[in-house]
Amino acid sequence: MKDMKIYLPEELEKRFKKMSMEAYGYGKGSISKAAAEAIRKWTVEREEIQEFKVPDDPVGAIRGMLKHVKKTSVELQHEASKIWAERAMGAS
Repeated sequence: MKDMKIYLPEELEKRFKKMSMEAYGYGKGSISKAAAEAIRKWTVEREEIQEFKVPDDPVGAIRGMLKHVKKTSVELQHEASKIWAERAMGAS
């Protein structure tokens, strides 16, 4: 086993310790077990993201996916602009 020193915001540390002990008991090693589990899950999640391979021909990979859409590309651009504007106005 290797040791690792990390710095956490105080509130996160308190919550993590509390949940670790509730999950693994109040004995020695419960925080380490919970930390190993959390780091393992985080690492697996990041590895899955990195495993995504961009196709050699990305345009060919998506060609035909929107053939059922009856609007032109210009109409879709205008619609997207309206949606973005509405979201921007709503976020203000």
